[in-house]
Amino acid sequence: MNIVNKSLDLKTRECLHLLGADTTMLDDRELPQYEDATRLVVADRSTSHRPHRLTPAAALGWQKLKASAANQGISLMIISAFRSFERQWEIVRRKVESGTLPDEVFRKLAPPGCSQHHTGRAIDIGTYDCEPASEEFDKTMAFAWLEQNADSFGFTMSYPKNNAHGYIYEPWHWFYTAIDA
Repeated sequence: MNIVNKSLDLKTRECLHLLGADTTMLDDRELPQYEDATRLVVADRSTSHRPHRLTPAAALGWQKLKASAANQGISLMIISAFRSFERQWEIVRRKVESGTLPDEVFRKLAPPGCSQHHTGRAIDIGTYDCEPASEEFDKTMAFAWLEQNADSFGFTMSYPKNNAHGYIYEPWHWFYTAIDA
């Protein structure tokens, strides 16, 4: 694994150890590690007005993508955007404490330190006619539109079927690949 930050790697491995998870998964699955973004803006708001934050460039890419889709009759919404290391730790810790085995948790969720959401450039996208973060999203017109158009706005789907990192298929998870200025 290419370790960007030794401190982050140690923190990630300590969290896995505390959860009773095998830390070799980081190397075995070649999981990249990501530091938390430091410059974020509100990219959009949920229907309950909760802010979804992204880096400035990713926010602009999202706003252009969403507007273009809307112009073609496609409704898109952010389900999740920036998530800090600490927030990821809370989510996975609760799953393990509720009885889900760490191996199962880490097929569906990235370990703290390994989530693209830390970068402020990852979004989980949904639409109004589909359960959020469900595989059925790939049967919607919204997903078909994203497959054809998202790359022209700088977004790619991170976890297709049988992805190299061992995560479940996540047709809702998209990553802004352009470099922030």
